[in-house]
Amino acid sequence: MKTPVSVVIICNNEAAIIGRTIAAAMLFTDDVVVVDSGSTDGTQQIVSSAGARLLQTVWDGYGMNKNKGVAIAKHNWILSIDADEIPDETLINALKQFQPSKHSIIYSIKFRSFFGNKMIRFGEWSNESHIRLYHREHARWNEAQVHESLLFTANAPIESLSGYIHHFTAGNLNDLRNKSIQYAELNATKYFQAGKKASLLKCYLATIFSFIVNYFFRLGFLDGSAGLTVARMNAWYTWLKYRKLRELNAN
Repeated sequence: MKTPVSVVIICNNEAAIIGRTIAAAMLFTDDVVVVDSGSTDGTQQIVSSAGARLLQTVWDGYGMNKNKGVAIAKHNWILSIDADEIPDETLINALKQFQPSKHSIIYSIKFRSFFGNKMIRFGEWSNESHIRLYHREHARWNEAQVHESLLFTANAPIESLSGYIHHFTAGNLNDLRNKSIQYAELNATKYFQAGKKASLLKCYLATIFSFIVNYFFRLGFLDGSAGLTVARMNAWYTWLKYRKLRELNAN
């Protein structure tokens, strides 16, 4: 018997990994909803052949697209993941035995991030946990284009599940570069709409600070060459974000 939890996945052009994500989800649920915003790489065919339900839609932002999938989910309990996020065996077993004591509980899950096949143990990608399991009558995603947040009552109890979600952040340097550009543009637009500005000095200082903190203070150097790459790319993302914000304000 499968757990009464629906898995909702948002994606765009994730043919390289989404089959693995769906297969892992199918080990504990009978309902996987994939919200696809115009994939052109065969993702949609993989989703359908894997037994998930496919919702084809336009891109309205991370929060809004997640809510679209939640609206058609079979179960009230929702596990929200991205196409490149795969539950590990311990988490799968925890979800198989999932029996919440009350519907208002919000569940946090620990993350392990990967660059290629290497797990990143230090730096900005380390020690992450995110709230991803909730009852849809007690929580919903905000409508942010990027860095969406789950909205729930301030006194809602938060508990943790055993296990990890493995986040395969980028397969290679080119993937990481493209994601950095995408997120920098989205966040710059978000800041611009909120009336924020950035001086040229802030562009430089924030970039340098990002690298120093993540590579040295958060021990990113202990991840070897992958740690250096991640720290450099995070710093570059910071530079791109504030440079784009300056361009938006200038125009």
